[in-house]
Amino acid sequence: MTIVVVGAGINGVTAALELKKRGHDVTIVDPGPLPHPLAASTDISKAVRASYGPDADYTALAERAIPLWRKWNDKFGVALFHETGFLFMRRQEMQAGDFESESFRVLSERGHSVERIDSKELRERFPAWRAELFRDGFLERRAGYAESGRVVAALVQRGKSIGIDVQAKVKFLELVERHGRVEGIVVGDAASVPREANGFPYRISADAVVMAVGAWTPFLLPFTKNYFRATGHPVFHLKPRDPELFTPERFPVFGADISSTGYYGFPIGREGVVKIGSHGVGREMSPDSAERVVTAEEENKMRDFLWWAFPKLADGPLVYSRICLYCDTHDGDFWIAQDPERRGLVVVCGDSGHGFKFAPVMGELIADAVEGKPNAWSHKFRWRPEVPPGVRKEAARFKAD
Repeated sequence: MTIVVVGAGINGVTAALELKKRGHDVTIVDPGPLPHPLAASTDISKAVRASYGPDADYTALAERAIPLWRKWNDKFGVALFHETGFLFMRRQEMQAGDFESESFRVLSERGHSVERIDSKELRERFPAWRAELFRDGFLERRAGYAESGRVVAALVQRGKSIGIDVQAKVKFLELVERHGRVEGIVVGDAASVPREANGFPYRISADAVVMAVGAWTPFLLPFTKNYFRATGHPVFHLKPRDPELFTPERFPVFGADISSTGYYGFPIGREGVVKIGSHGVGREMSPDSAERVVTAEEENKMRDFLWWAFPKLADGPLVYSRICLYCDTHDGDFWIAQDPERRGLVVVCGDSGHGFKFAPVMGELIADAVEGKPNAWSHKFRWRPEVPPGVRKEAARFKAD
């Protein structure tokens, strides 16, 4: 088939690579630059873990993805995935039903390398934590983080090298539809305000169109606005005054009572900063909104959190901040499916803040949807307008402020 992939973030570029591998003629369309600075795929790091509470479907997907991350390190000749471990701690003892306890149970039952951590162990091995506040948790050893922006850049270059047509200065304008089928897209010049400039707009014909535009989905495809919403979440890069406390060995990727605080973070990396993010309710907004800036209130909340959780980081200078956009589905699960009302259209979104870790297998799932092939996750990620909003998937995402 001739296939157009709209969006060169992690979902779009992995889809394009897999579709090309399967013998299709593939074009990627993105306004650029690549990696796109506003895309969720950008930034310096994304967590890679198999901990998903009681949801063994995602754990199984991570079990496929993590070994492939290691292979990507070998393929690209540079460590883009860092296996630092992932430390989840709670202020209360783990109990059946909570995220940490269920994650620990599922991982243990499936043979993962996990280690129970109490306050004493936390104090001795991970001194940046205020150990007396965190009583219980576990370390998922075969987890860590990927350097997200660098990963996307490497995959885009790989795509170009194998013959994918990457058009990085054009913007999607509309679908070309006829008799209930999508036959291509119309694109405009990403650098110009008017639609007509330098030969634009023009049509790109295709047998199938993959829309992998993340938080832009309900805005570029208005008929999906009842299924998806874009929410903004603050991310901070801080320069610690005592860097030795925040090396990967002493400060692995973490979730700090994440179900109630929403906060997670990463060790110091090549940029010399510690990244702290808030995985919470977020603010609903357009990806291109002028409100897409971190507020003083959000920074103050982050500082308050650090003062009691990681006091040695609390006064670290803020080097950079951004709003990371999630594309949320009603139930928090991916949406990787053909539109039953528009043959030839596959919509890929619903990262809900947890998608990048599955990058090495996302291309296969998307290509299966394009080709109409079932897989173990097809039903879970199906086209499902019947799912009502408000389904509780993660406590941190649905709690009241």
